Amino acid sequence: MDLHEIILPYLVIINIATAIIYGWDKLCAIKRWWRVPEITLLVFAAIGGSIGALLGMRIFHHKTLHLKFKYGVPVILILQMAGLVWLHTPSN
Repeated sequence: MDLHEIILPYLVIINIATAIIYGWDKLCAIKRWWRVPEITLLVFAAIGGSIGALLGMRIFHHKTLHLKFKYGVPVILILQMAGLVWLHTPSN
């Protein structure tokens, strides 16, 4: 099995899960229920769910004013994109 056959489904699943977790945390905030820890939200972004995190932040208007999310999640996405470019650049 090729690595690309594993990575694409993983990224789809982790990003959907991350967006759902951000939505769940927003619901918990509204209902005053037990919240998802911020570190969990950031870890999900860091392990490949940065696009889902950004979508969750935008769709649910959640964590958009917190600096570590407002700037941290885009930085994570940029680093992930740079890593993908680096991995796919043939070495000379």
